[in-house]
Amino acid sequence: MVKGMLFRCLIFLVGWSIASLSAANEQGFEIETLTVNSDMTVPAEFKVTLPASYGKKPNKQYVVLFDFHPRSHALLAGMQDWMSHNGDWPWLETIIVTAPDGHQGLGELKTLAIEEQGNQQLLDYFEQDLLPAIDKQYRTNGFRILNGFTGNAGLGLYTLINRPSLFNAYFVASPVLSKDFAYVIKDAPKKLAAMRGKPRFLFMSTSDSGFEQRQLDAFSQMEAIIKNSANEALDYRVKRFDGSYYMTQPVLATAHAIEALFDDYHRVLAADSEISKQGPQAIVAHYQFLSEQKYGFKVPATSSLIKLGDAHLEADPSKAIAVYKVAISDDPQAYIAYDAVADAYAKMGEIELAIKYQALALDITDHPFYQNKYTNKLAKYKEQSKL
Repeated sequence: MVKGMLFRCLIFLVGWSIASLSAANEQGFEIETLTVNSDMTVPAEFKVTLPASYGKKPNKQYVVLFDFHPRSHALLAGMQDWMSHNGDWPWLETIIVTAPDGHQGLGELKTLAIEEQGNQQLLDYFEQDLLPAIDKQYRTNGFRILNGFTGNAGLGLYTLINRPSLFNAYFVASPVLSKDFAYVIKDAPKKLAAMRGKPRFLFMSTSDSGFEQRQLDAFSQMEAIIKNSANEALDYRVKRFDGSYYMTQPVLATAHAIEALFDDYHRVLAADSEISKQGPQAIVAHYQFLSEQKYGFKVPATSSLIKLGDAHLEADPSKAIAVYKVAISDDPQAYIAYDAVADAYAKMGEIELAIKYQALALDITDHPFYQNKYTNKLAKYKEQSKL
């Protein structure tokens, strides 16, 4: 029953994704063409989907996801729009880039990567031409995802193994690995074990469908190599979607990979978690690591700090306030932290201080819901101060 419900949801999602593209302006995201010049005779024209907020938030920078398959554009753009429109959750708003269909030069680079061990001209193209062109044209934040299915998934592993710094995360669904494909199996043990630097994320998946049967031995071999070569530079997940259809794999893999990748961005630390039990500075240090080492952009500690503060609120409001103020120091624009301080001061009977921090929360936020909420709370505190 659960599997049937999942399948129906996937059918809806794929249909919605395709319909979304035909109504791009209505949905709010924009589709553009990026022409990339290089040493190839014919420039390559990549399709780019800008998130719905791109034109409305000129100071915001965005994650980039690249996929080699031109037919993946509708699926990825629609999924991203749906999974990010509710406040970047669970998918941070992302610029989707897909390759042109049938470009001879790109096809030749892919063939060389697959057939010639050690050939990295495709990776040179990524590093010297494609990725700089994306960064030059669009407001990117430096975090990049490489997404692929079957042969393109095999090339995703080839990229991770040979030049991991090109992308921060690699989603590889049903990778082709047999018959020395891109020499991934041969090169992986030594090169993965030697990986160093900032952590890279890998999500690798497959299923037991008829089309994937001939790849399952190589998949298991690759899984064993990853486990045996694991180090701090590689954060990986391996998933089997047995019992599902072959062409459903990119949908399942992308959705699960996005949730796993951004889980530590979205998940609020429990007050009794190992990190939170060490105090507010440990929480700040944890999010600094995520910001500087994994993502390269600010990951807010606010909600986890407020969660810890809330745990102290009943027994010791002053201790809660101290934690909330750490959240304000970490992010002076965290209006929910000012609101939490105001609530705590009101609980202590310090109404003037409650008014001060509630006014600061109201001044900072531009969200209509919170503007209305904080306006009402501020009026309530001001009435209390007259009593």
